[in-house]
Amino acid sequence: MRDSGPIGVFDSGIGGLTIARKIRELMPCEDILYVADSGHAPYGDRPDRYILERSFAVTDFLLSRQVKAVVVACNTATTTCISELRAKYPVPFIGVEPGVKPAVLNSKSGVVGILATTKTLVTDSFTELAKRVSDGIRVEVMPCPELVVQIESLKLSYEETAGLVGKYVHPLLARGADTIVLGCTHYAHLAPVIAQVAGPDVSIISTELAVANEVCRRLESQGLTATNSTTGGEEFWSSGELALFQAQVQHFWGPSSLVRQF
Repeated sequence: MRDSGPIGVFDSGIGGLTIARKIRELMPCEDILYVADSGHAPYGDRPDRYILERSFAVTDFLLSRQVKAVVVACNTATTTCISELRAKYPVPFIGVEPGVKPAVLNSKSGVVGILATTKTLVTDSFTELAKRVSDGIRVEVMPCPELVVQIESLKLSYEETAGLVGKYVHPLLARGADTIVLGCTHYAHLAPVIAQVAGPDVSIISTELAVANEVCRRLESQGLTATNSTTGGEEFWSSGELALFQAQVQHFWGPSSLVRQF
């Protein structure tokens, strides 16, 4: 591995762009290679084998582009198969998991709500995480099968999404949740709407900054941080419909961003 290689980041779609953005803020000299596996999304309702095979395919591509580390910027892929990825490939892998621990520390009502994909909520790793850190706090889960499609369609305004967000958030509030965890990287794109629907007395926990900090720590500990002082660049790749991905990346990253077919 070379310190001059890019940081690879992948997700089933555009959710991981929130993490890539934080990596860019913390590590301005690093090159970033982002892959959205949109042609095979969403992962949230797929079998384990399918998610594993897609994660292998994307990682093979990233390694062919000489990445020095891979960020699995998808809660479903992380909870389903990051152990297999670490066993198969020689580069560092940094995953994401729902921020249950900070939510538990934050909650005063004793009830924490988790918004996530159906798949994430039934994995052994999520169940073990919730049990390990809940410490007397009740964890209420809410699968949100429609939110990813809404976000991928760039329907992000309050007017477009408040009704759908309320469908998932209001039952958690009725159960006493005063802290809500965004357990899918996509949901960070709707964090302002979720906060508005939940109200000012409810805390929203997202993990993209914590993940970016871990990427920084891991690269530093392994001597893989970029040694140049120039601003890093970005590449954006998608296995899905390229015109839509172009619109998505330009919306979240900027009008000059170029995208390619994976």
